Amino acid sequence: MSKPSGHVQRKRKHRTKRAVQERPRLEVPVGQVEVCFPANLAAQPDVVAQEVADAAGWSREELGDYRVVRKNVDARRRPVKALWMVEVAQKGHALPGVESPHWHVDVLPKDAPEIIIVGAGPAGLFAALECLDQGLRPIIIERGFDVRQRRRDLVKITQDHLVNPDSNYCFGEGGAGTYSDGKLYTRSHKRGDIRSVLECLVAFGADPDILVEAHPHIGTNKLPGIIQSMREAIVEAGGEVHFGCRMVDLESDDGSIQAIHWLELNRGATIRRTCDAVILATGHSARDVFHLIHQKGWTVEAKPYALGVRVEHPQALIDQVQYHGEERGDWLPPAAYKLVCQVDGRGVHSFCMCPGGIIAPCATEQDQVVTNGWSPSKRNNPYANAGMVVQIDEAVWEEAGFTGPLAGLDFQRMVERNCCEAARKTQCAPAQRLLDFIAGDHGKVSQDLPTCSYMPGVVSVNLKALLPQSIAKPLAEGLRAFGRKMPEFLHPDAILVAPESRTSSPVRIPRDPVTLEHPDVEGLYPCGEGGGYAGGILSAALDGTRVVQMLATKRSSKKA
Repeated sequence: MSKPSGHVQRKRKHRTKRAVQERPRLEVPVGQVEVCFPANLAAQPDVVAQEVADAAGWSREELGDYRVVRKNVDARRRPVKALWMVEVAQKGHALPGVESPHWHVDVLPKDAPEIIIVGAGPAGLFAALECLDQGLRPIIIERGFDVRQRRRDLVKITQDHLVNPDSNYCFGEGGAGTYSDGKLYTRSHKRGDIRSVLECLVAFGADPDILVEAHPHIGTNKLPGIIQSMREAIVEAGGEVHFGCRMVDLESDDGSIQAIHWLELNRGATIRRTCDAVILATGHSARDVFHLIHQKGWTVEAKPYALGVRVEHPQALIDQVQYHGEERGDWLPPAAYKLVCQVDGRGVHSFCMCPGGIIAPCATEQDQVVTNGWSPSKRNNPYANAGMVVQIDEAVWEEAGFTGPLAGLDFQRMVERNCCEAARKTQCAPAQRLLDFIAGDHGKVSQDLPTCSYMPGVVSVNLKALLPQSIAKPLAEGLRAFGRKMPEFLHPDAILVAPESRTSSPVRIPRDPVTLEHPDVEGLYPCGEGGGYAGGILSAALDGTRVVQMLATKRSSKKA
């Protein structure tokens, strides 16, 4: 029976004359259909056009223009299939027009109210864009530097093992997101308009394919230019962006924000600026901000998070496993995976899987080692890496002797410092072959290590003994479980690099569920990953936008 709307959903049938005739026919001249066909045919326009016509129940001669609106891949079995949602029009009819994403606001008047935003990551930048839409002047304070200077600081970490505590993979223009792959996937569909965030990124230079791909990705090589374009637009519209300015104090009176103090790092001068609203978008690694709030007696809370290692395999191996031995060619993306299990009631899971990527050094202090992963836009490096992490909570950090609202942070710092100590007090990272880590009850030191993408270098260490047993034991059991699901995962050249410790903030800065202000301080708005309200570029951008909308609503109600 034909569906009553302009949407036909079906799976590909064998191409026979009878089958084509029996397919549900799209009864409107313009509509959407779901198309499913072997992915290796995607590069053949004539074949794709026939598939689209068949999906609509039309002859090839009836098909006019068509446009792909959603792309996905079904790799559950061979052959791997392309799953596309396609907007179609019969010959003689036109598809609806689509306007290219763009962003523009008028320049703010000189008397526009000022909003201080601390942090120029995704939450801070999108908060600034929303401020401009609301007629508010964003004043961004960023401890790190612009993307050009920041690049030089990253080279110093890799080559000289020198960590600038204010400009690194976590701090600087664009925040951790700038050099952390650019994945644009989130489960936060109830937090705001995801499409509007994607369109905004396209307006500032992202590939329009992110509007179509089921799991969109920008790439670390392209993100800096996009972030720079956003900053330039903010300034042109009347906002301000101050780099190399670390927040050092917040003043309050009668429970309300009165002023902010920041240190200009290049001059060593402290600036005081009066204000009645501060958006804290400082990211999950701004430990000094957590300490500042705690020292002032304002509420902060320890928050569960995850900690473990990065695991790296040859990308070709992951492709072979996920695509069932099928050649990847140009029609399939580098394969990814997602693994999760429970070990004695504690979650163990993959995190931030980076196909065709590298493992990067992400410490924010000289005496610590931290790893993360990223991929370029083409995801064409020869290795695949992912976090393999264990969920930790109060029971874990209390067992290690840490209590109080910053206990999770203190546990995190302890692990990072121990890893630095084990890796000769450099930015080299302690590493171990996966098979040696899971060998027996205690693991064993790897006699040699396979080639690894972590550029500062790796040092052979028994991670089973180095990591706290509350992490090492469930992690080893989890890796064995993943090997049962995917035997090739336990590859002899798979390497573990430690630690993957900045999965999310170990601290939550609470906020009122309605006003989004800190319950102890009117005008202070915790925001994004640092506050514990986001977990990636998209969710952070959505949260920054939401906070400003709530702030603007409050200001409007006061005027009324």
